Amino acid sequence: AHLAALVLARGGSKGIPLKNIKLLAGVPLIGWVLRAAADAGVFHSIWVSTDHDEIEKVAKQFGARVHRRSPEVSQDSSTSLEAIREFLNHHHEVDIVGNIQATSPCLHPSDLIKVADLIQKEGFDSVFSVVRRHQFRWSEVKKGENKMTEPQNLNPAKRYRRQDWPGELYENGSFYFAKRHLIEKGYLQGGKMAYYEMRAEHSVDIDIDIDWPIAEQRVLSFGYFGKEPLKEVKLLVCSIDGCLTNGRIYVTEDQKEMVSYDYRDIVGIDLLKKRGIQVRLISERDCSKTLSAMQLGCVAKVSATNKLQVLEDWQKDMGLSWKEVAYLGNEESDVECLKKAGMSGVPADACAVAQKAAGYICKSNGGCGAVREFAEHIFLLLEKVNAARKQ
Repeated sequence: AHLAALVLARGGSKGIPLKNIKLLAGVPLIGWVLRAAADAGVFHSIWVSTDHDEIEKVAKQFGARVHRRSPEVSQDSSTSLEAIREFLNHHHEVDIVGNIQATSPCLHPSDLIKVADLIQKEGFDSVFSVVRRHQFRWSEVKKGENKMTEPQNLNPAKRYRRQDWPGELYENGSFYFAKRHLIEKGYLQGGKMAYYEMRAEHSVDIDIDIDWPIAEQRVLSFGYFGKEPLKEVKLLVCSIDGCLTNGRIYVTEDQKEMVSYDYRDIVGIDLLKKRGIQVRLISERDCSKTLSAMQLGCVAKVSATNKLQVLEDWQKDMGLSWKEVAYLGNEESDVECLKKAGMSGVPADACAVAQKAAGYICKSNGGCGAVREFAEHIFLLLEKVNAARKQ
């Protein structure tokens, strides 16, 4: 049976404009679930249903195929079921749809693998995600009503302790898997049904803008970052032109070159060094005089015709795994380095191919604080590594 992952990502949003591709911890929101779906390895195809060009572009960067939904199912009043049924009408090869919500950035491949087994091996017709909550419910008393509230799931005279009460299961909206015949009848849940209980820390749903900073911390703590475990970063290699500087070269009347840089980036480099992380610089042009004037005290390679070869030589000389190397680049010549490094980033104004290859896209432009921002991102991920060690 053809199992397809389907992420619904309409361009319109009442709360946050283009929420589905807004950067969350350096990754477009939709990218978190697409990465999890791809690494699960259980889907015959992975799709994004959208009506927006920018969302289509991001979806393809993460390896998904795109279904352009019609205006009829792209309205504020359109339901998920309507969009899924339209998708099935155009893709007759699909037998089972795994509808994954773009707003669930802490979804892990292990959850998707287990759900696929429930559908494909244990014969369930539909499976949906839930989370366990320990919350006491009371009946609502509307204004003007002359009555008292009543307990819904507890005895006030004998309140449970949390450890003595199993709690209740609530849909968390992360995913809904269903077979074609159910969806065609107008159901996402039906037939032989099962729920899949997700861990509470993985049940993150982006609803309103105020949740964004909180969600970023949750993702950094509990999100899925790739197949290989994170390791402590020991080397950051930074492209000089377009990352440490803004890429502009100023020429004086006596033909001397000048560049500008942001002091915040120098502070970022110093902070990295204090954390025991080596910082090395690389450039395709001969900018040795500029580096000498900046007095950064970093190992640098200029006139580098093959950046990847330089990076590989440094990695081997230092005896590091790729997971211990971070790379900040911005041009097409940086793409292979970005792909190799365990942690990769680009400034906000990096070229499109570099953005596609990077794991983190800075909010700052090159020469305007991008190095400091990427350093802060490294520190946050190091906290995640340390927390994992303690566990």
